[in-house]
Amino acid sequence: MKVGFIGVGNMASAIIYGLVKEMPAKDILIYNRTQEKAERFGEETGVTVISAAKELVLQADVVIVAVKPYVFELILPDLKSAFEEKKPLMVSIAAGLSLAQLAEFVGNETRIMRVMPNVNATIGESMSGLCGNELATAEDEQNVKSIFEAVGDVAVIPEKDFSTFAALAGSSPAFIYIFIDAMARAGVKAGLARKQALEIAAQTVLGSAKMVLESGIHPYELVDQVSSPGGTTIAGVASLMDDAFVASVMHSIEATMKREAELSE
Repeated sequence: MKVGFIGVGNMASAIIYGLVKEMPAKDILIYNRTQEKAERFGEETGVTVISAAKELVLQADVVIVAVKPYVFELILPDLKSAFEEKKPLMVSIAAGLSLAQLAEFVGNETRIMRVMPNVNATIGESMSGLCGNELATAEDEQNVKSIFEAVGDVAVIPEKDFSTFAALAGSSPAFIYIFIDAMARAGVKAGLARKQALEIAAQTVLGSAKMVLESGIHPYELVDQVSSPGGTTIAGVASLMDDAFVASVMHSIEATMKREAELSE
């Protein structure tokens, strides 16, 4: 299987760095508008550099379009004939573009999948969501899963739930970074060195996330396990409740979903 990337920005680069550990680098094809950047990346990773987007489409079995959403309408109409001739699977990692909109660019006979990775792909810990149109096969789904599992975990979800996924996994790392920073600032306020406070906060969040995933215990049951009657933890939990912490988090997810829906219109 040959996997092609149109665009080698930060997200595509992260995926390719993970992918070269799982498949021959020569079977990964890249095209970038700035040829010099593509050449440098090819020399670094051993992937195959293609000089024209249309040629990449004609050679690849899977074409991952990794450009900004507004660029799709600029480049894909010129590639429609190549998609119709070679019939590769097209994968979009652009936010806000539906399967129906993507089909308008490359033809209604094209097998298409949407994937949303998140920024943690750069360290191999992404949570990616994927869905496909009615032409995409089970084999297509498995192939795309294997590509994005090179940089983390993958969830197959209906397209109707993509805006929810985008908020929960695509945007929420920013919210979590804010939470970690806030914890660290509290530590600094109490006298800890900034670097040490950040390490303590980040590791605690990491360990807590693993506890939820690996224990199978509901988060609120874990809260109860940590909270002794009349103790320090329950005092902090009560303070979070008083400050509408849960509601604030839920509102941030809802605001993200609303904006994603606006971009899809």
